[in-house]
Amino acid sequence: MPAAAGAARRDGMTDPLLFALAALAILATPGPTNSLLATGAASAGFRQALPLVPAEAAGYLIAISVIGYGLGPAVAASPSLGIALRLAVGAYLVALAWKLWPGARRPALVAGIVTPARVFLTTLLNPKAIVFALAVVPLQADYGWAYLLSFGCLVAGVALGWIGFGALLGRTVETTACEGLVPRVGAAVVGTFAIVLLTAPLVR
Repeated sequence: MPAAAGAARRDGMTDPLLFALAALAILATPGPTNSLLATGAASAGFRQALPLVPAEAAGYLIAISVIGYGLGPAVAASPSLGIALRLAVGAYLVALAWKLWPGARRPALVAGIVTPARVFLTTLLNPKAIVFALAVVPLQADYGWAYLLSFGCLVAGVALGWIGFGALLGRTVETTACEGLVPRVGAAVVGTFAIVLLTAPLVR
């Protein structure tokens, strides 16, 4: 592992304000999980989408713990393993986007696709978890568990924001007879991330 990456893994961001700002900035960025949260809320409503919040938090906390304490060094030592993981995540996102697209014609189908289990798995495989584990959450610092717990609270706050945005968007498109737009936008975003993950190893 390069020295810089090793230092990031040991120290992370131990300044509480810097840690919170970095985590919030990355969490708020559109990605596969956020797309599912917004799509699910747009299709089912704010209250029905609330169970997705603990699913996302659990996915991130488990992924960060596994990567930060064990998988990170293995991936750094084996580039081929990193590429294999990237391709596996990309393939999963392609399958998820494929399932979301028909929801444009059957909104009820989206509610059956955007489930807590699927949000959990998508978050568990979200590439953002690697950034959090190796550069943001200081797992190896004193009271690293407190930073991890605080991160879980930040995840919940941002997730509620994306769910609120999705619910508002859903109500808006209902009044304009564009209900099918939201699932297709969600599918397009998820598919775009899948393409990036699948093609990045090929262009290096």
